Amino acid sequence: MTDQTDVHDPATSAAIDEINALAPSMAIPVSGVAAATSGVLAAGVALGVGELLSGISNKIPSLIIRVGDVVIENSPGSVERWAIDTLGTNDKPALIVGITLISLLLGGLTGIAASKKFTAGVTIFVLFGLLGGLAAGSDPQRPAGWAWFSAILAAAAGTATLYLLLKTVRALPNAAASPDQLANSRRGFLGAAIGAAAVSVAAPVVGTALRSRQSAQVEGDRENVAAALNSIDTPSTGSATSLSAGSGTSLESESAAVPELTSFDDIDGIATLVTPNNNFYRIDSALSVPRIDVETWSMKITGMVDQEIELTFDDLLAMDPVEEFVTLSCVSNNVGGDLVGNARWLGVPIKKLLDMAGVQPGATQIVGRSVDGWTGGFPTEYLNDPDRVALVAVAMNGEPLPTQHGFPVRLVVAGLYGYVSATKWLKEIELTTWDDFDGYWITRGWGKEGPIKTQSRIDVPNANARLDGGGQPIAGVAWAPDRGIAKVEVLITEVLDGEEEPNENWIEAELSGDVTNNSWRQWMLPWSAPTGDHVIRVRATDGQGVTQTAERSRVDPDGATGWHTIAVRVS
Repeated sequence: MTDQTDVHDPATSAAIDEINALAPSMAIPVSGVAAATSGVLAAGVALGVGELLSGISNKIPSLIIRVGDVVIENSPGSVERWAIDTLGTNDKPALIVGITLISLLLGGLTGIAASKKFTAGVTIFVLFGLLGGLAAGSDPQRPAGWAWFSAILAAAAGTATLYLLLKTVRALPNAAASPDQLANSRRGFLGAAIGAAAVSVAAPVVGTALRSRQSAQVEGDRENVAAALNSIDTPSTGSATSLSAGSGTSLESESAAVPELTSFDDIDGIATLVTPNNNFYRIDSALSVPRIDVETWSMKITGMVDQEIELTFDDLLAMDPVEEFVTLSCVSNNVGGDLVGNARWLGVPIKKLLDMAGVQPGATQIVGRSVDGWTGGFPTEYLNDPDRVALVAVAMNGEPLPTQHGFPVRLVVAGLYGYVSATKWLKEIELTTWDDFDGYWITRGWGKEGPIKTQSRIDVPNANARLDGGGQPIAGVAWAPDRGIAKVEVLITEVLDGEEEPNENWIEAELSGDVTNNSWRQWMLPWSAPTGDHVIRVRATDGQGVTQTAERSRVDPDGATGWHTIAVRVS
């Protein structure tokens, strides 16, 4: 094979002549609108076929999603930060829609090019297939052969559709001599266009429905896991409580009971002391949630260890898992944001597993690897504290991990932002040195250590709320895992003629019961709201006596700082 095609090669020339012979006659012009429409429909058929195939078998990836994964993997950190800051949890759907629209737009341009020289259209669809195959073939969860099969078939379907539509378009002017023939030709093109449009719409819908069936199989696995978890004891380490906030497949067993904690859950609008699974934030790089067969799943502990070990799910259940409450937060959580939640986690301490493998001297970083290729790492010395909560978790709030939160197994580490520690869909823990490896987000410009900063948030009232005068609670949550929250204070200032009146009278709020030092606490301040405009601020002091700073900073490179501040008007 050579780098360039020899236009004088008889075999190549014959192949090109054969394609052009099959193509619609170039002697008959095609309007730009008709050509572009044909290209858009052909691209839609190609995309639809790819989505349909991904639904037929879990071994075949979605071409659109895999292209999106490649875009994410190769995007600069600033672009990903912008997407999260601007779109939040809608960043993934927006990317999928964007890829689809761009593909259809390129399809329209392909149709115009093919109307002038059909080999140009064939070439572009071949390139589409090549790019799709490269993206899908790099999927770490599926065989590359099936990915290439899907890409080739999708490109072939698009090419065939383009040929058919351009052929029917070119037939329209030939029927000018006969009104009946002209009408028949128009009906032929309209029928072909409607058929292509139907395939473009129906194929991905059917593919999505079939993928839902695959998801249902995972839910069946979760039910089996729930039954297995119900058959074992789940002792706490002494810090877990009997609070529960599960949703869906639940466990019958509860952790050791303690006196019921005071909470402010009855205040409308406040985040509950325990975040229900279906309300727990999700930020990760996966466009589609990995579907993992728990029967064949296993995880390895590798790298700088005395003995590499491999564990199945049943092995983990046999290791006396414990329950702990831990608040997790995303580093992209802005001051006052909702990318934070508190849950009850069941799992095996990471240190217990590392002791089994034997950590070698010089190992200074623990790296978690996901089945989808994501990585995060944190210092080994972080586990030297015997009270540190760091789990290979198998359950969340009394049920097997939801698929979007890492089923069947994930890492949960108290006190560290998720971008360095919270590996979902875990497949490997590797011991290495601090300098020898940078995790997914570190290579994109984020800080390497990632300790969670002390933060507090006002949930009630809402920012810019219009309130009635009189009794009004001011309430919210504060967190500083693994240090705990010792105090929350609120500052209320009056606004006159657009200016805040001087006031340094911070008022200490009431706190909910202390679940653990790793959990957030609710706070509440009764307020007799006077008429007028007011600014409300909140600050927290952690268990080490450090009060959160008023200095505002961005979320990058290692988490936002500042006091959450809102304005309200009381009438």
